[in-house]
Amino acid sequence: MNKESIHSVNISIPKIDGTGLVLGRPAYTEDLAPQDALVVRLLRSSHAHARILSIDTSAALQIEGIACILTWKDVKRIAYTRAGQGHPEPSPHDKFILDEYVRYVGDEVAIVAGRDLACVNWALSLIKVEYEVLPAVLDFEQAVDNPAVVHPESDIHEMFPIGFEPKRNIAAAYSMEVGNVAQVLEDCDVVVEGTWYTQAQNHVAMEAHTAFTYLDLHGRLNVVSSTQNPFHTRRLLGQALAMPLRNIRVQKPRIGGGFGTKQTIHVEPYAALVTLATGKPAKITLTRKEVFEATFTRHQMRLKVRLGAAKDGRLRAIDMQVLSNTGAYGEHALTVFMVGGSKTLPLYNKVEAVAYGGQVVYTNQVSAGAFRGYGAVQGNFALESAMDELAHRLGMSPIELRRRNMIGEGQTSEVFRIMGEGSEGVEMTIESCKLEYCIQRGKELIRWDQEPLVRQVAPGRIRAKGMAIAMQGSGIPLIDMGSANLELQDDGFFKLHIGATDLGTGSDTILAQIAAEELGVPVEDIVVYASDTDHTPYDVGAYASSTTYVSGNAVLQAAQRMKQALREAVAETYKLRAESVQFRDGQFYDEQGKVITSLKQFSFDTLYHNGASMKTIATTGSYSGEKSPPPYMAGFVEIELDTETGKIDVIEYVAVVDCGTTINPNLARIQVEGGLLQGIGMALCEDVQYSEGGHLLTNSLLHYKVPGREDVGRLTVEFAESYEPSGPFGAKSVAEIGIDTPPAAIANALRNATGVRVYELPLMPPRVLKALRAAGK
Repeated sequence: MNKESIHSVNISIPKIDGTGLVLGRPAYTEDLAPQDALVVRLLRSSHAHARILSIDTSAALQIEGIACILTWKDVKRIAYTRAGQGHPEPSPHDKFILDEYVRYVGDEVAIVAGRDLACVNWALSLIKVEYEVLPAVLDFEQAVDNPAVVHPESDIHEMFPIGFEPKRNIAAAYSMEVGNVAQVLEDCDVVVEGTWYTQAQNHVAMEAHTAFTYLDLHGRLNVVSSTQNPFHTRRLLGQALAMPLRNIRVQKPRIGGGFGTKQTIHVEPYAALVTLATGKPAKITLTRKEVFEATFTRHQMRLKVRLGAAKDGRLRAIDMQVLSNTGAYGEHALTVFMVGGSKTLPLYNKVEAVAYGGQVVYTNQVSAGAFRGYGAVQGNFALESAMDELAHRLGMSPIELRRRNMIGEGQTSEVFRIMGEGSEGVEMTIESCKLEYCIQRGKELIRWDQEPLVRQVAPGRIRAKGMAIAMQGSGIPLIDMGSANLELQDDGFFKLHIGATDLGTGSDTILAQIAAEELGVPVEDIVVYASDTDHTPYDVGAYASSTTYVSGNAVLQAAQRMKQALREAVAETYKLRAESVQFRDGQFYDEQGKVITSLKQFSFDTLYHNGASMKTIATTGSYSGEKSPPPYMAGFVEIELDTETGKIDVIEYVAVVDCGTTINPNLARIQVEGGLLQGIGMALCEDVQYSEGGHLLTNSLLHYKVPGREDVGRLTVEFAESYEPSGPFGAKSVAEIGIDTPPAAIANALRNATGVRVYELPLMPPRVLKALRAAGK
């Protein structure tokens, strides 16, 4: 067998769990819940802001089958955050499991648990709550210093300074400046400025939030949850329940999509409280309506951008000032805000001055939180739209303007040093950046130079093209950490224990490929066990596009150590020098190239036959990097606009991506395609809407439109040939980069088609038509 026959990286092998999922084998949290588990549901607030004066549960408790009803008086008052982030958390501790106050329509009021769903729903209908309705903050642009204060309580706090001023409805604030922006702008030949708005957006993962809990033989709380980060979930549960972490175990089965919303403990505390109160297993699954009304949205933002340039297109200054709506609680408030600048501003690293700042405010709306793109998609929409406006003002190709100013290999940015999460003061030089290739190839695929950028194809129907570029990151430097354990088993296969969390992306498959490639064995010989806080090593979980890069480096390290440990063990057994033993293709060779033994045979020898030398061969790898190498993308779109209705159709979208080595090209392509579709949905149709009283109007898939495959024309995804030296086998991240460019690229195509700039998303027909009519089009 030669080396090439067991090559495992840059190969599109099927997902290792794919067959089982297609066959419908039990895999998801609800599939695994005990049949006798108590059913848990939550009574939720019908007011955007109110104080609970009384809760009468007497009639509900008389329902046969009801096991317990818990209100805020039954739960310890402990301020915590639901955001699954590092420790200490950069989100304020401003949430209580249950509280005397409710802060949005859908906030939790009481926990009801019973024998089955029917009796629980009946009990919920019988609970009587008396409220003192309070003034609500429903416009995020009016939140700061509003007479209505969302969080007047004194026992909430920040874990370290984040600009937390709850009495002013400010959850977080930040500002930075390099150079003197005002002075440089004053000296520029051309200045472009505008205010862009991005909306709240829902995740719409196929699997709703769900968890079940039980006490094991030792009285420990076991939590099985559809979570993106089991170890953060364990820590946050320990905080909220005032329990030692040694008494909590969290397991993650398969996940039916997350996109960031499952980076949070939305349901786990409620099932846990029922189990702790009754001693019985408990399960909770949110309805689709609850997912819309009571989990997370993307942060709504207002972004004011000023660009200054010389006549020759040299970009000299960028100023971006942002207001972000965190909703009722401050989960991810600061970090999403920061990424809005840190993952966009370095794209144009040659400016003389750059400034970024603003505030994150509380409102009486559904909380915002982690969402694929995590602030970068909002920042990219504003910055890349402004860049196109600058190109129009200069009479220059938008592609040429970007080429003159964009970052390249061997370069860095002051923004990395100042705003890089966790790595202030650490320089990051870009070692892989194929933006130039991405742009050139994207131009070819969309026929940018071969066809007119704008053309009429029928009366009242215009086709136009637009483009944008983007960058992301690969984990959070000096904060994200992944670990892996490898252990040789009899018959010559390996157990790979990883704390990394596969949320449907195929990361278990990719990490198995990395281990197999380094060890030179078939992927089938790597048996993956993941995401159990008792039995797998620590990992921050799946977020910030970290798994392939961070956890992949940990797996690579464990595999490298395993190769060395195997060589040393064989050398010890056969009385050879370790450096003379080679391991490849499942065989051990001496320095003359003669086969010493096979991996299969040696696995039996070391575990069964070697007497006093018998031992388990196991290795561990851990990785936390000082850099977050960005993937890059050039996005090109062709739209068709109906000028009579304002409707925009995406005819074709081209994405050319630099994500380093694609460990599994097919899975990478699927990630980009999924991101594109979510970005197109944000650009054209997805829009969270409230009534005047704060009730969510878009609380079902009937009223909240997400694009299906038939709503979009051709999607073309290609990958640049690239290699990131710090990544496992040259890989960078790919999960988020696809979502970033569609809003700006589509808005830029609309501007090219009509000469009209629409500054607010989504670009739905009424908004587009209104802008066209206002411009006399």
